Order: sequence, then C-alpha cells, then structure tokens
Amino acid sequence: MNIDKRVKLICEDLQLFEDDLEKYEYIIDLGKQLDKLDKDYEKDENLVQGCTSKVWLIAEQNDGKVFFHANSNAKIVNGLVYILITIFSGLTAKEILSVDINVLKQLGLSEIITPNRQSGVAGMIKRIKEYANAFNKRG
Repeated sequence: MNIDKRVKLICEDLQLFEDDLEKYEYIIDLGKQLDKLDKDYEKDENLVQGCTSKVWLIAEQNDGKVFFHANSNAKIVNGLVYILITIFSGLTAKEILSVDINVLKQLGLSEIITPNRQSGVAGMIKRIKEYANAFNKRG
C-alpha cells in the first residue's frame, strides 16, 4: 500500500471522532498497540531530537524495504509514533524520501496536538528520512 493510501486510512479513522478529545484518546489507544522496543535500544544515539518526550527510533532494511521500531516514555507520543511507523514502515527508501514532510497537516493532527508535540513529530519524520537517506545511499 502506498503512502497516500496509508495517510488516507488514518485520516478516515480520525474523522470518525467528532471531538478532539476523542481523537486524542484514540491516538493514545493506538500507542498501546505499538510493539515495545527492546531496552537495549533505549540509548542516546537512538533518541529523536526535537521531542519533548523521549523517543527512541531505530530502522532496519530487509529485501529493499525499510522498517522502523520505536518507543516513547509518553502515552500520546507512543500513539503518534504508531501512526508514523504505520505510514513509513515497509516502504523503500526512495518512497520514504519522496514523502512531503508536512504529512502532519494532511492527517489534521496539528489541530489537536500541541506545538511542542508537532515539533516532535517533525523531528521523528526528519529522523525517518535520515535513515531512508542512509539506506538509499547504500543501495
């Protein structure tokens, strides 16, 4: 499934909720589905810069596709991480690099999360693109 379709599905899910608080709670529930990152990866080199909360993000490449694994120390952030991993994991590095960094606006999350959280999401997307760029250079 391509990125546009993934973003559209998440948007449709979020639109099921009329109230911003319900969307917020839904995002927290999504975070509960996030596979926990092994504690060995919770080190400074895997921290995402720009996040108010701690977010550890790692990536691996299998069969030409990039897969992300992450964890946070904040419930809402785990939900945001889950959304980003759902959007970006399983794509090629080139596909990831072609994505507009303003995916947050497409999702409509900027209306329900604080500017600090928005900055953190931008930091996560930047880090995802850095991983993709490194994998792309390797070929």
